[in-house]
Amino acid sequence: MHIHITGICGTFMGGIAQLARGLGYEVTGSDSNVYPPMDAQLRAAGIDLMEGYSAANLQKAPDLLIIGNAMSRGNEEVEYALERGLRYTSGAQWLSDYFLRDRWVVAVAGTHGKTTTSSMVAWILEYAGLQPGFLIGGVPGNFGVSARSGELPFFVVEADEYDTAFFDKRSKFVHYRPRTTVLNNLEFDHADIFDDLSAIKRQFHHLVRTIPGNGLIVSNGADQNLVDVLRAGLWSDLETFTPTDAESRPGYAALPVKGGWRYAERPNSLDTPDGKSLPLTPELLGTHNISNAVAAIAAARHAGVPVEVGVQAMAEFRGVKRRLELLDTLAGVALYDDFAHHPTEILATLRALRPGLPAGGRLIALVDFRSNSMASGTHIDGLASALASADHALLYNARPDTLNLDGLCQRAETEARVFFSTVEMVEHLAALLKPGDVAVCMSNGSFEGIHGQILTMLSANSS
Repeated sequence: MHIHITGICGTFMGGIAQLARGLGYEVTGSDSNVYPPMDAQLRAAGIDLMEGYSAANLQKAPDLLIIGNAMSRGNEEVEYALERGLRYTSGAQWLSDYFLRDRWVVAVAGTHGKTTTSSMVAWILEYAGLQPGFLIGGVPGNFGVSARSGELPFFVVEADEYDTAFFDKRSKFVHYRPRTTVLNNLEFDHADIFDDLSAIKRQFHHLVRTIPGNGLIVSNGADQNLVDVLRAGLWSDLETFTPTDAESRPGYAALPVKGGWRYAERPNSLDTPDGKSLPLTPELLGTHNISNAVAAIAAARHAGVPVEVGVQAMAEFRGVKRRLELLDTLAGVALYDDFAHHPTEILATLRALRPGLPAGGRLIALVDFRSNSMASGTHIDGLASALASADHALLYNARPDTLNLDGLCQRAETEARVFFSTVEMVEHLAALLKPGDVAVCMSNGSFEGIHGQILTMLSANSS
């Protein structure tokens, strides 16, 4: 069977390609920009890559065309497929139809933390000897790849709420039909496809409706938006994870649950539903990652992994590329890369880094307004306070004709400055940075390669 994937180099579609190749299919694919690291993974798997979208890529008519959700009408391959009546589907639907049947699916959903928590669940199952399959929107350090077939029955999938394809506007996660589901959190995001928070809640409840009665939902009990979703209807067992001080937080409302998990930071600890209290020692920074770890341990327990084994696995979890990843320390300056592109994520990243600052060190945040929601200005109000945890905020605006960040700089609770070129940002950093400082680049894209530019500058300064 020959499968062609239009939009193959995204993490999700690249993972689909590797899974299809693992089934023995001939796989080809095209993308507007065939770029690392995904191109190397795909070529290593024996997948033929084509630069750019063209009807010529489909002259050897595939048995099935998988169309990425970034593709729209007007794309040359999409138009050719429609005109010629080629058989096509979405990545999420293909995964459901060809791969997830007869699997125990563990799905991790939420506005934030999906990639890290999915990676944690997969690693716990691996550590327990269960050899799970997985499809994750990042590269877990313990595996080095974003997708693999694994052994039956377990398959871990990062369950994204983004829409499925130009011809299927349901969220991708409604296709997966999980038995174990993690709901990390829920906030407004993806302003390009959702009109408001209610629209996102509706999609999350569509996911809840697909979970069987003998399934389990592991949900953030301190997230009021998730509470609203679950109160709209619940047909499965529910366990919640909450910080130990959850009851004292404004708006906290408990749900009837099968079991409750509690966690605390400094010292990190975990209280299980059956009354055990265990130290939790993940290598990752930040309260948000303690929460992710607890959710992962709870999900893995539903798959049969004892809590103590989950805790041991977390002590050996190596994180995920581009999730608070330390790239290097040069000239006394530590440079991190992070995928944060929402005020909540940016705040969590900065709060995670600040306690580790050396005496006299400063925290410098570099923020790329690349995602559709960020570029539309949807999150500007939340960013004004989120950036307060940084000593300096450098804001990259690649779309000055449609996005004005001057007001944000005036309201930001720290020193903030807008740049229209990464070269200018690096020049500014060269004068700003001093030994002891920590800089973190936050973007859901390449950030125009600024990481390499900064490291080159720091290397020159240290020689």
